Amino acid sequence: MTGTTQDDYTDRYARRVRGMTTSEIRALFAVASRPEVVSLAGGSPYIAALPLDAVGEMMSKLATDMGTTSLQYGIGQGTVELRERICEVMTLSGIDASNGASPDDVVVTVGGQQALDLVARLFLDPGDVVLAEGPTYVGALGVFQAAQAQVRHIAMDADGLVPAALEAAIAEAGGRAKFLYTIPTYQNPAGVTLTEERREEILDICERHGLLVVEDDPYGMLSFEGEAPRPLRARRREGVFYLSTFSKTFAPGLRVGWILAPHAVREKLVMASEANILCPSAFAQGAVTQYLSTMPWREQIKTYREIYRERRDALLDALEDLMPAGTTWTRPDGGLFVWATLPEGLDSKAMMPRAIAARVAYVPGTGFYADGTGTDSLRLNFSFPAPERIREGVRRLAGVMEQELAMRAVFGPTTPHRRRGPAGADAPGPDLA
Repeated sequence: MTGTTQDDYTDRYARRVRGMTTSEIRALFAVASRPEVVSLAGGSPYIAALPLDAVGEMMSKLATDMGTTSLQYGIGQGTVELRERICEVMTLSGIDASNGASPDDVVVTVGGQQALDLVARLFLDPGDVVLAEGPTYVGALGVFQAAQAQVRHIAMDADGLVPAALEAAIAEAGGRAKFLYTIPTYQNPAGVTLTEERREEILDICERHGLLVVEDDPYGMLSFEGEAPRPLRARRREGVFYLSTFSKTFAPGLRVGWILAPHAVREKLVMASEANILCPSAFAQGAVTQYLSTMPWREQIKTYREIYRERRDALLDALEDLMPAGTTWTRPDGGLFVWATLPEGLDSKAMMPRAIAARVAYVPGTGFYADGTGTDSLRLNFSFPAPERIREGVRRLAGVMEQELAMRAVFGPTTPHRRRGPAGADAPGPDLA
């Protein structure tokens, strides 16, 4: 076939491909990576804070001294050595042997993204329902949509997922809900954290209805104000899948994450992973194992916390000083993101071309909802740019918003905005500020 176009393949695609859509974040990478653009869009860790010389020496030693194993095939579940180190890492969050954490029940994955994909492969049939916070992680939406599942969003407020909204969504799903997907700590994209009281209430609701819980916890160690609340998995061992990654606390380029699964499910996860990738990279696993075994990784996490706290403060101060009246935003106690709600009438997606022309990038709120709502919101990242660049980016963004507001005052509103209400309908949305 020569001279073919995309249309020539449309009728050949599997049905599940029709649900795939381009990530709004990935679509921004080309412009956001330009040096003249201040990117508040991505969620990249500040890798320059790592002791790169020492990491490079460690990698070289791994290849020269252990190359016959680190450059070879491995086992589908991941190396025993890394799974043991992962259990040591989880003890810092309160997940330990006392609540059933064991290397035998850890499955190493290619980043947190493969962990999500494995759970979807095991539990989702076309037409099944996934309950998820609104807004939620854009990468999870891609996985669930590829599995042909329906995502129904649960309202959040400043205290995280709203229990009454979860109860209502479970009832509405009529038995078709397979699991709750949640990022309870320093949520992406909203930055909010589920309170202690609600953690127990959410778990009680899911247990009462026989609903599995998929807890995604990439940011729990990146706390700024004391320690984060204990994960859901530290409270209940059955029915809770705990997903995490070294992408935010070490290096995303290595693509190493994991699932701590209920014991009865572990073997199915391994089989699904082997069918998907055969085995995770032995070299990447060896690098993480050596890092955790030989380098001061706990001190490195403290360094990340200090850097990100300073940058969060720079973003919050700039928003306070520069944003137009009517703008609200969350105030995260950890993680990498702030969620901003725009003044009435502004559309974050429609505003993007003007923002790029002004050399500032963010992620429109629509990317974090399965149904395209969220036009009145946007996500801002503070982990990568330096504090002075963060302030400059907010200055540019505020200028774009002022222009949009001025045009609206002259020409009137263009399209109505859809704001998500507590029950998932088009209604006044929860104030996450």
